[in-house]
Order: sequence, then structure tokens, then C-alpha cells
Amino acid sequence: MKTKKLFKSKSYNLLSVGSNAKIKKEGTNEEYIIASLSLMPADKVEGVNLCAMAKIAGCEGPCLESAGRGSMPTVIDARTRKTELYRDNRAAFMSMVRGDIFAFIEDCKRYGVKPAIRLNVLSDINFMPIIREFPEVQFYDYTKVISRHKKDIPENYHLTFSYSNKPKYRKLFKPVWNTRFNIAVVFKGKELPETYKGRKVINGDISDHRFLDPAGVVVGLLAKGKAKKDNSGFTIDLQTI
Repeated sequence: MKTKKLFKSKSYNLLSVGSNAKIKKEGTNEEYIIASLSLMPADKVEGVNLCAMAKIAGCEGPCLESAGRGSMPTVIDARTRKTELYRDNRAAFMSMVRGDIFAFIEDCKRYGVKPAIRLNVLSDINFMPIIREFPEVQFYDYTKVISRHKKDIPENYHLTFSYSNKPKYRKLFKPVWNTRFNIAVVFKGKELPETYKGRKVINGDISDHRFLDPAGVVVGLLAKGKAKKDNSGFTIDLQTI
């Protein structure tokens, strides 16, 4: 039975559960259900920027906001309304996030699975205060906020740092290569390299469940949509490395 049907009796205010969000951790009997929060990225909603490093990293143009169902008016409207709530009433927004997480945990208990949540599908907000409140939940995100590699990251939060080859961002990003944090890199071309900057490259397009990745790798992603034509330096041209 598809996950969406399992959760059809429960409606969340901000979080959503996809139809195939049930995954099993390899080599174990642990099963997870994935919930996520999708807002509008960068400064697509007037008066708020949810991706502080987007301009420096050059990812505004090739952003995946329109991928999949992202270009549908109903999806855009829903993401916009959530983002406007974040902008206009931060306290109410965070309260609703907490309420959804509580409800999601209870639903996962009901079906005998573990909860995993990605709060930044398209945004890059610091949700760490909330993440610390729910140690029983596995949270995970991509981030371009480089300074987070210096922070005290909660044990239940898996962060993958997103790389860009734009000169200013590349310079700021250098210290991250010396950590055990995984690094996502978007490559142009049809195949991923075996290694990049001395790290093994794994195929990040097979699954988006980054918290299951081994540590210290490059998560390779092939350029899609607008990113295929990106010349800003955000994507890495396989012909030049």
C-alpha cells in the first residue's frame, strides 16, 4: 500500500507526505516515512529571502523550484501561502510546524515506522531550535549556509553542504572540504565522475534520502532543467575537470 493512502486520514497544515515516502534503511529492519516542507525559495515572495546564499552561490536561476509538480499553479499557490505565513507571522508558522511534527510522530508510531523530516526542500532556514525539540525524529537537509559547518549540529540532523564553483562562494566554501560533512555537487553531462576533489562520488539522483549516505562523500547530481544551461559557475562542467 502506498504511503499516501496510509496517511490519508491525517491532514497536516504545512508538512506533506508523498505517495512513495516509505523507505527501508539498508542492512536493517528500520523503516522510515518521509515528510517534507516546501516553501518558495530565495526571494520569490516579496519581503522575505529564504535562501540567504542563493545570489553568491548562483543557484537562483537554476533552482529546482519548477521541477516535477513545482510549475503547477496549485503547488505554487500553496508554497506561496506558506511562505507568506512565515514572513507575516513567524510565531504562528513555527507553532504549526511543531504541531505537524507532533502529529506526524504519532502517525508513524501508529504504523510502526520511524519519522524522518526534511524541512528545507527549497528553502534554507535555520530550524535547529525546533530540531533539538524532537530528538526522536531524523531530520535532514541540504544547505548553502557555509557557516553551519562550525555550528553544534544536533545528532538527529543530517546536513549535506551544497557546493557552487562561483568564485566568491568557492573561496568561502574551502573549509568545508576539510570536514566529514557530505558535499552535494551538480555536474553537467550524462555521467558522474568517480571522484571529485579527492572524494568518492555517489549518485545522489538514485535517492534523495541524504541521511542514509556514507560520510565524507560527494553527492553527485546531474544538472536538470534550467541547470543544464547554467554558465554561472553553480554547476560543474564535466568536460573541464
